[in-house]
Amino acid sequence: MTENDGLLLLALLLLPLGSALLLMLVPSRERSAIIALTAASSLAMFAVSVYVFLSYDYGSSEQFQGVRAWTWMENVGILGEKGIQLKVGIDGIAAAMVLLTGIITMAGTWVSWKITHRTKDFFILLYILAAGVFGTFVMLDLFFWFLLYETAVLPMYLLIAVWGSTRKEYGAMKLMMMLVAASILIFAGIFAIYTEAGLGTFDLEALFSADYPVSFQKLFFPVIAIGCGTLGGLFPLHSWSPDGHAAAPTAVSMLHAGVLMKLGAFGIIRLGFQVLPEGAEFWAPGLLTLGIVAALYGAVSALRQTDLKLMTGFSSVSHMGYVFVGLGTFNAIGITGSVLQMFAHGVMTALFFLLIGAMYDQSHDREIPHFSGMAKQMPVWAAFFVIAGLASLGLPGLSGFVAELHIFIGAFRAYPLVGGLAVLTAAITATYLLRMFAQSFFGEMHPAWSGMREMTWPERAGSAVLAGSILWLGLWPSPWIDRIAATVEGLQGVAL
Repeated sequence: MTENDGLLLLALLLLPLGSALLLMLVPSRERSAIIALTAASSLAMFAVSVYVFLSYDYGSSEQFQGVRAWTWMENVGILGEKGIQLKVGIDGIAAAMVLLTGIITMAGTWVSWKITHRTKDFFILLYILAAGVFGTFVMLDLFFWFLLYETAVLPMYLLIAVWGSTRKEYGAMKLMMMLVAASILIFAGIFAIYTEAGLGTFDLEALFSADYPVSFQKLFFPVIAIGCGTLGGLFPLHSWSPDGHAAAPTAVSMLHAGVLMKLGAFGIIRLGFQVLPEGAEFWAPGLLTLGIVAALYGAVSALRQTDLKLMTGFSSVSHMGYVFVGLGTFNAIGITGSVLQMFAHGVMTALFFLLIGAMYDQSHDREIPHFSGMAKQMPVWAAFFVIAGLASLGLPGLSGFVAELHIFIGAFRAYPLVGGLAVLTAAITATYLLRMFAQSFFGEMHPAWSGMREMTWPERAGSAVLAGSILWLGLWPSPWIDRIAATVEGLQGVAL
């Protein structure tokens, strides 16, 4: 990836922001123009994200590629050499997350075209959120990194409170209060890092190479881990997530589970593992412990749910627990599996929520016992749901297997007991998913749902893109593993 490609990284930030600005100029009654603009914008974001992912050179010795910087403010410290810059660049981990965001944003756009209430306003907020997500993944200046991180989080309140369902005000407020409280910790950690480094700059590449006392790293790594981990569903600060999932509209649930939760884990890697490596090594067992508790707790909680969206929400907590287990192993294969799980969980959970939304829009019901015979009534819908479910339980040939295999191996190498508990979690996951399949897909069709029709074509297209991503990672994982492992192996202190 060349320096000129840095302009494409900047485009990932400007495309959704520019689209939001253009939408403001389109009259609300011009629905066809809104659909055309969002279709073109989402396709452009997807195309650029695919190019960025494929053009990343995992054989290069450079830690970051496509680096471009534009100075915004110089005099922010005693030295003030670089100050605050709009600086972009990616490593292998960010490249995978950029691709994930492009895929889910495009699919989420398509399924949102059926929204009739304040459609333009919905897409403006959705694309501001997407700009924040893309920007967080590609930004190499800590000031702008935090600004874009918050830009990704804040639109969630309105998106859920206005367009959501099922206690939407409660879900939106709970989500916002917990995430804003967590952001205070991140804010404190960022300025502690800036002050301790004493370089007069927020440049992440400079901060990575700064010399921090071990005592400082041990003190502030948990501040960063808790602050970012709250967004990632870190136990016991996860309770906002299932309620947020249940209340959010379809596309927001897709982005919420698919990419926003990944921002939390990505923040732990970027600000914790890369800036404070000795603190990360010291606290890794604690991160792993919280991860395996979240995995088991989420799986057992999902086993008890009858609401399909709540079941998927707790399943997300469980699968994100695997992410923290992989990070906590502090070995290369476990951390590689953690990032693979971030991608795998993103696409399969986005597919789950797309399908649940397609069904709920017709039935206005999500209670699993109320459905039966759906495989006869909606065979295409059921086929896509089975693909997502089998990926979730780790079937070989699908994305979940590749990610979980790496995490399990890493866990058994570091802590065999945790590896055994992770396998037990996978067994519980298979239990609640197979039971749900038996209750909802087979048997005699419930008379109340005899009028339900198949998914719309935009919903089918979005499902096909997400299912194709699940199969691509499951059958040919090398493009992801090569890029992610090249970055993970360069992390300081990580066992190979």
